[in-house]
Amino acid sequence: MPPLTTSDRQALGNPRSTASPLPVSVTDRVQWIGALDPQLRNFDIILRTANGTSYNAYAVRGSNGVAVIDTVKQEFTEAFLARLEAAAGYDEITTLVLNHLEPDHTGAVPELLERAPHVEICVSPRGVQVLRALLKDRFDEYSVRVVRTGDTISLGDRTLRFLTTPYVHWPDTQCTYLEEQDLLFTCDLFGCHFCDERLFNDQVGDFRFSFEYYFEHIMRPFKRYVIEALDLIEPLDIAMIAPSHGPILRSHPREYITHYRRLVKKRLASEVGEQKSLLIFYVSAYGATAQMAYAVYAGAAENAGVRVSLFDLQVGEVTPFVDLIEEADGLAFGTPTINGDAVKTVWDLLAGLVDIDTKGKLGAAFGSYGWTGEAVAMVEARMQGLKMRVPEKGLKIKLHPTEEELECCRDFGRRLAAQLTGTAEPREIDFADLT
Repeated sequence: MPPLTTSDRQALGNPRSTASPLPVSVTDRVQWIGALDPQLRNFDIILRTANGTSYNAYAVRGSNGVAVIDTVKQEFTEAFLARLEAAAGYDEITTLVLNHLEPDHTGAVPELLERAPHVEICVSPRGVQVLRALLKDRFDEYSVRVVRTGDTISLGDRTLRFLTTPYVHWPDTQCTYLEEQDLLFTCDLFGCHFCDERLFNDQVGDFRFSFEYYFEHIMRPFKRYVIEALDLIEPLDIAMIAPSHGPILRSHPREYITHYRRLVKKRLASEVGEQKSLLIFYVSAYGATAQMAYAVYAGAAENAGVRVSLFDLQVGEVTPFVDLIEEADGLAFGTPTINGDAVKTVWDLLAGLVDIDTKGKLGAAFGSYGWTGEAVAMVEARMQGLKMRVPEKGLKIKLHPTEEELECCRDFGRRLAAQLTGTAEPREIDFADLT
């Protein structure tokens, strides 16, 4: 990459700069026309961005026209259009591909369409409704084409082929493959928030932490869809991966695909074999909930088809448990009721579960209480909100359990194990429980 001028650096990092930045050559007839945001320190509220981020957009030139792949955040529209104008005339642009329609990728779309209203906009089936919301009453003024896996757009001597890859990480996401150059535009997939004007992975600083941090918070909750996307991508010849955030992966791009495969792979399955896994977490103020937890553990452990683990959350650090929970089949939370609520550590762990896929996991709650015992029902409601299945009504015991009550706890554990292994006895529904 040629060295950037001082004015170009200013424009890369300052959306109000009057400098006219130039596009950067990615490969033959493909240019980067995005923008850098080095001062950004928080993205979408949930991600910290110590190195800022980039909004990568691209221009692909064919013998019969130019395609623009994605745009940038609205504040960087001027820099984006300046680069685009240096790469192509508006009358040459035939196609606008929007691989994903979140605002950081579509902020410049309205202004681009003002200058090139004739372009054909290519979006995935789920992208149409988002595009309609973006353009509002002007939607019908433009040519919109819905594309699916295998569909192609010809630019003459260049061909764009589409791969529908929903939920990585929005329902509308797709990838675009430049066939003649084995170049894959992946939008958020294989991206990261890392701003470096050198742009390419073999030139920028060490971005490994940013790459994995981005995966953890953006892609991890959608692992099953990432796997489906990888299944589409892996058979392709890949010379370069061009995401919409972070470095362009031109050196050893296949290694990043392999790394993603490792990140989505379940490690516990190889250890437990056909067994189901049940994790029991508890916090105990005076030992009563702990007694219940040990009894639930003992009852569940009687089932040879279930591997049971017991964890005391009083250690305070809950982040390491998220990895375990992601691969577990069932979770049980034990909490006392304090001031009419579950304890903070339990809530902290439950809050951390938004970063993983919990849909369909078995959930259960139990705990000791002194007065009213609201905590168990509150935890159950949260698990249901996480789309877990909660087939067993939560178990509450006032103060310290008797031996008879501990046997109820062991039986509670047995029923959870039976639910996991599919051997639970059908039970009659008490309609009073549904009101």
